[in-house]
Amino acid sequence: MPLLQPGDLVRFVSPASRAEPGAIERRAEVLRSWGLRVEIGPHAFDKMGYLAGSDEVRLADLTNALLDPEVRAVFTTRGGKGSYRIAHRLPFDAIDRDLKPLIGFSDITALQMALWRNSAALSVHGALTGSNDGQLSDIAARSLRSVLMESEPITVKSDPAIESGALTTEGKASGTLIGGSLTMLATAAGWALPSLRGAILLIESDGIAIGQFERDLTMLVRAGHLEGIAGVAIGHISGTPPNPPIDAIGLLRQYLEGFGVSILGGLPIGHDPDARSVLIGAQTQIDADSGTLTQPARA
Repeated sequence: MPLLQPGDLVRFVSPASRAEPGAIERRAEVLRSWGLRVEIGPHAFDKMGYLAGSDEVRLADLTNALLDPEVRAVFTTRGGKGSYRIAHRLPFDAIDRDLKPLIGFSDITALQMALWRNSAALSVHGALTGSNDGQLSDIAARSLRSVLMESEPITVKSDPAIESGALTTEGKASGTLIGGSLTMLATAAGWALPSLRGAILLIESDGIAIGQFERDLTMLVRAGHLEGIAGVAIGHISGTPPNPPIDAIGLLRQYLEGFGVSILGGLPIGHDPDARSVLIGAQTQIDADSGTLTQPARA
């Protein structure tokens, strides 16, 4: 994935739910401070129920951004719901001729999985995240800028204070990083989810009930989608209240330990104001002993 340069044009689109214009303008100002030129898709603030407009206008904005030769990166305004309604309709052959990163997470995982499966397009699991009062995080912004504009290796350090840190095992593993939102990985299974054989599986989750959490894990494991994984990287697992004695961390341990691979938990990736960004589709090493996820330097 070519690094962004000052003067490059980027565009915000809303392939899932609608974001507030003020929130996106704050994010656009951060990008402008990096020297980037920023556009906002014509239908980014449309509204139709829980969607940012109809499938047709959301697909058109996303497709136009991905195919416009001037646009060098595509930022999603938010996740929410709806990416899975249009992911299969993207013109993958045309996209393949001019690959550019799609930046987002949560519901956007469906698009990122479809792009990797059909075009081997790298994407960025990350965003200009912030608090509920609209304050953007300097930590998240610095991490995203590093992934998009700096050639140094990407390193994300595990934090033992993050709940999923309890899942960390030992050893190292290397492979292509593939994954994101647990719910969207299960939703994409069978049509948009790429092969995970030899991959480092990234899992994060937010705001789903404990029963749904287990259903998603069951879908991925029982259908064989996790067979042959090289390792597992786990970010924030939040917003899933336990139903004692069952909890999300215990379910992850139960479903993953049988694969006998290194697991690195406690990664500050996912639904959190200070979430770090990583490249989906990039070669990645996890080191459970040192608590690091590393992706190599880029030209």
